[in-house]
Amino acid sequence: MTTESGMPSRRLSRICQVATTHPHQRARKHMFDSNNLSTTADPHRAASAMVVVGTDGTEGANLAVRWAAETAARRGRGLLITHGLDLSAVPSALHGHGVALPSLLDEFRARGMRLVAAAQQLAHDIAPAVTITTEVSEANPAELLVRHSRTAHMVVLGVTPGVGPLRHLGSTLLAVVPHGRGAVVVVRAADPAQPPRIGGPVVVGIDGGVVGEAIIGAAFAEAADRDADLVAVHAWSDLDFAEFAGYDFLDIPDENIATAETALLTERLAGWQEKYPDLRVTREVYPSDAWTHLMEWSEKAQLVVVGSRGRGGFRSLLFDSTSNSLVEHAFCPVMVVHPD
Repeated sequence: MTTESGMPSRRLSRICQVATTHPHQRARKHMFDSNNLSTTADPHRAASAMVVVGTDGTEGANLAVRWAAETAARRGRGLLITHGLDLSAVPSALHGHGVALPSLLDEFRARGMRLVAAAQQLAHDIAPAVTITTEVSEANPAELLVRHSRTAHMVVLGVTPGVGPLRHLGSTLLAVVPHGRGAVVVVRAADPAQPPRIGGPVVVGIDGGVVGEAIIGAAFAEAADRDADLVAVHAWSDLDFAEFAGYDFLDIPDENIATAETALLTERLAGWQEKYPDLRVTREVYPSDAWTHLMEWSEKAQLVVVGSRGRGGFRSLLFDSTSNSLVEHAFCPVMVVHPD
């Protein structure tokens, strides 16, 4: 898409820097980067990778901005607050209504600037040492956030269903979560009027796929960064043919399945526990219904970590079931990890 002047719409993004890095921020950054994670091939762990949060000015978006600012401060990372105007949808939406399009587009742009300015002030109040960048783009919000997710440390969204003049984060997240890259966090809270809880464990849902290694690694890193316990949840009967870590149902006697699955989960986590020897890990193995158990854990967790790819390699299959339900109903923030 181009503007009336012929310039690419991406060039209309407004960028502004509002703070410099504080010495304590650099110290915390060093602490987080020491978590035995390779940064050479992972753009999400690069020093330049920012925490990216989308805003539309709603209460849910404000919770996301607060959460993102706190995370950026704790990790010594920059924060990008972005708002997508989706101006390409405006002409068709107003067709036949006799509205002066140029003046209306200017109003949308001005409103977008006001929204990110308010979010910037909120983030600065929460984390004054963080370097904050703001962006107002003509792009579709979902496409904008998916594009940022390719190089972001993580992408953060809030939940406010049914709000917004053209498009709101309540629907945008349903496009961003399954199609983003790296980690996408949907900030939820038991009480929408209150910030998400700070205490409690990090809870990770583990299935039997190879892609689960990225999910496990992200969960260990999150728990270590937050100085929290880690709870690993596995419901073995949801797996195709009860397959887990290469073992087939037919190779395990029925009466020993639970014991065998617990032992396999322990083995699956052993390498990560060697990397994080000070982290306390609890293993919870259930016969079925991973969603119900993860929902119950979300009532006391500060973060639930799940995957985005279903068994057999079909993208979004797992998201459409367990992850989708958690994103819509959990009582705490949900991190959906995409193995790049």
